[in-house]
Amino acid sequence: MDLTFKLIAVGIYFLAMLAIGLYAYRKTDDGEDYMLGGRNLHPFTAALSAGASDMSGWLMMGLPGALYLSGLVEVWIAIGLTVGAAVNWIVVAPRLRQHTQIAGNSITLPSFFESRLRDRTRLLRIAAGLVILVFFAFYVSSGMVAGGLFFESTFGGSYVVGMLLVAGVTIVYTLFGGFLGASYTDVVQGLIMMVSLIAVPIVAMVVTGGPAQMFHSAFVENPEFGSLVAGASIVAIVGNVAWGLGYFGQPHIIVRFMALRSARDAKYGATVGIGWMVICVIGAILTAIAGLAYMQQNPGQSLTDTKNAESVFLDMAQILFHPLIAGFLLAAVLAAIMSTISSQLIVTSSALVEDLLGAAGKATSPKAKLWWGRAAVLAVAVFALLLALNPNASVLDLVGFAWAGFGSAFGPVVLLSLFWRGLSAMGALAGMVSGAVVAFVWGQTELGTLFGLLPDRLYEIIPGFAVGLAVAVLVSLVTPKPPKEAIDELDQAVAEIRTGA
Repeated sequence: MDLTFKLIAVGIYFLAMLAIGLYAYRKTDDGEDYMLGGRNLHPFTAALSAGASDMSGWLMMGLPGALYLSGLVEVWIAIGLTVGAAVNWIVVAPRLRQHTQIAGNSITLPSFFESRLRDRTRLLRIAAGLVILVFFAFYVSSGMVAGGLFFESTFGGSYVVGMLLVAGVTIVYTLFGGFLGASYTDVVQGLIMMVSLIAVPIVAMVVTGGPAQMFHSAFVENPEFGSLVAGASIVAIVGNVAWGLGYFGQPHIIVRFMALRSARDAKYGATVGIGWMVICVIGAILTAIAGLAYMQQNPGQSLTDTKNAESVFLDMAQILFHPLIAGFLLAAVLAAIMSTISSQLIVTSSALVEDLLGAAGKATSPKAKLWWGRAAVLAVAVFALLLALNPNASVLDLVGFAWAGFGSAFGPVVLLSLFWRGLSAMGALAGMVSGAVVAFVWGQTELGTLFGLLPDRLYEIIPGFAVGLAVAVLVSLVTPKPPKEAIDELDQAVAEIRTGA
């Protein structure tokens, strides 16, 4: 009977996502609507959509599990991400929204690079499109794997059936609803995640004897829980904080900035987005504390995932709530997984249609882009599904690299294109390629520890971002300057933001 209640709740959640996708389908008329929502996204929607598509299962499972095992020393990555997201909203969002419209009404990051820097060779746009296409195809696959593993561990069902169910629902609402479908469902999914991370700790406080007793029991279980440095080296802490650098180059996040109604909406979006992140991170910390306290008070029980403790949220939800309510709370994990998959599908589709086919002169009419976009979503999803049928650790490993890879490849170019008049097309291309290569080599070889000189591996986004930035600047200084009209557009975008135009 418990399983039936949980399946009913998850079924209701799936139906709600499909209904939202149908609603978005009716508001999608052409290619710009499908890929960017017609640049009419409310900042509340943009903020929650960016947050939900960013956090994925890490917020619901990875962070609480790491905190449960090691304590607040694991919170540095959350601090880095929160600061990075805030800077991204405050500094990058208004300029990117304004400049992408001025620069040829660009609706993808690669097309913006080409228009902003007047790259007549199209190499920059094609290279950026290929980076997005390749990495997000594997990124989407890893999300589908996570969905299958979730169903297998939570409901005891088949991995393949669970994976196909999660992937199928996500593909349907993304295929028909496009960018708006992904964004609207992200809002609901973001709210589910936030409410769940509030509900579990609050009920746990009552069950464990109140806030004081819950904290006391947790610290009995792990006396070093409150330390921010216990067991960690400076290299590890710096690397965790550096995750925040990745925000500037994540296509599935910054595309929300491009879709805002105006640059003025960025301030509202920053307030909502950072508020949501802070609440969710605090909820994840309290969930770990609740799990520690409950297990200390009930020594006969243990977490399902005894190795990584990533089931702490799932286990506490099922222990503390009626199976029907627990089912809706479990849907929060699905929400985290599915929101990320849908956003990545849309960005990958846009790269394929707008940047690769567009560069080849295909799919130029608005209606053609709409249907090419849907075909691209289906093609990428099928490829990702085939990869996910046989979950491979090497695919999952790409998730960690993808954040650093995108941050190193695109982050410096995004910042320089918005804030430096001297960036050239060849400088951007060289910086993008070098940043990605350094991040990959650093992360996959012994160079990451400087061949044993460092106590821990330094996160690859630090050298990748630094090299990408330095190369972009140096190459720009020795190659032809961008034309006057490109500089005039940058000045126009800055002037319009300052005047509130």
